[in-house]
Amino acid sequence: MNYTFNRFKSRLLAVVTLMLCSQVAFADVAVVVNPGFAGTPDQAQVAQVFLGKDKSLTPFMQTGALADEFIDKVLSRNASQYKAYWAKLAFTGGGRPPKELGSDAEVLSMVSSSADAIGFVDAGAVDDSVKVLFTL
Repeated sequence: MNYTFNRFKSRLLAVVTLMLCSQVAFADVAVVVNPGFAGTPDQAQVAQVFLGKDKSLTPFMQTGALADEFIDKVLSRNASQYKAYWAKLAFTGGGRPPKELGSDAEVLSMVSSSADAIGFVDAGAVDDSVKVLFTL
């Protein structure tokens, strides 16, 4: 009886852990620009900016799970495809990838201090220093 109960507890703990991890991986992503930016690019235009095809804005990437979600939902690629895309462009002289930043705070700071900056953060981190274009 005790062995069965301990096995049940172990399995329950594993399920709860997986559920919590999946919650973190699927945070809402907010695409943000400087509040003074007059345009309202849609998701397709934002993708063009982050792929270097539209130079109207300066993009800032984040690293980690949030970036993976952004790449998947906005750029319709996975992280490996995105890196390969930029590696090919860099090799052929076609451009450089967006600068990578390590946190929501860094992205908010860069975007709020530059009129032509665009980035993405966890929607819960958004403050008055930026304007949200859309949330995923």
